[in-house]
Amino acid sequence: MGLTISQIRENTTKARQLMQRSQSQHFAVGAFNIDNQETLIAIASVAQKLNSPVMVEVSKNEAKTMGLENIRDLVDNYKKEYGIEMYINLDHSPTVEDCKRAIDVGYEFIHIDISQANHNASDEEIIKSTKEVVEYAKFTGAIVESEPHYFGGSSDVFSENINYDEIKKTFSTPEAAKAFAEVTGIDTFAAAIGNLHGKYPVPKQLDLELLQRIRDALSSNVRISLHGGSDTPLHFFEGAAKIGVSKINVNTDLRYAFRTTLDRVLAENPNEYAVVKLMPQVYEAVQAVVEEKINAFGSAGKTVI
Repeated sequence: MGLTISQIRENTTKARQLMQRSQSQHFAVGAFNIDNQETLIAIASVAQKLNSPVMVEVSKNEAKTMGLENIRDLVDNYKKEYGIEMYINLDHSPTVEDCKRAIDVGYEFIHIDISQANHNASDEEIIKSTKEVVEYAKFTGAIVESEPHYFGGSSDVFSENINYDEIKKTFSTPEAAKAFAEVTGIDTFAAAIGNLHGKYPVPKQLDLELLQRIRDALSSNVRISLHGGSDTPLHFFEGAAKIGVSKINVNTDLRYAFRTTLDRVLAENPNEYAVVKLMPQVYEAVQAVVEEKINAFGSAGKTVI
């Protein structure tokens, strides 16, 4: 059942207040990708246990499979059932049209990422599309996030090591971050400081000194997000939250825990065809990842209903 415009605006107002609290109180909100109801339940249960605000997020393929409206309804139902503070983020949306649809449905957070579909998109194209989404979002108050160039990696498990000499070429700079935020009017800047999508044979290394300079360069009204929160030593998250990161995205670690646990449980129970009976161990594996991240992000106990 769809939300009224008054309900949507109430939700986005609460989401903006959460982002303000996160920066002033130095914690980050976990933005956890879902592509099934089971993962959503695992996230909601941990949010309840730790009294932590959370975001669930979907990218283009997940949104297409589950449906923007269906996801909105599921999140609202579990938010009410579990008594938690939970929002939705449209993650790495490659088109303005998809962003507008999500805003209309009532998503509180919108990430417009033109370079996701076209890695060679020009500065002019990225700025024009981002400004269009920012303007459209004013009607509901949705929080708009973007970045000025393509962000590396994908939400997969990789066998090759990270080539940081190449990755450093795509790092954000304080000057570019400030200029992009000012020209587009975005609410949240997606910083690139060594964070990559995906899971690799070696841990990721984040440049927190660069992150501090980016934070210093941006207006206090502009939040910072970190994508690629999987497979990263937890002390980097603790440091990032203290510097002023408000949102950290996690996807691959959830998928890996879900898939590897499900594979094991299926192998151990070859004659069980009621899959729902096999899910408790999968829930527990995903919950363990969510709980670990929330504790590192410092958001436990920060819920405001």
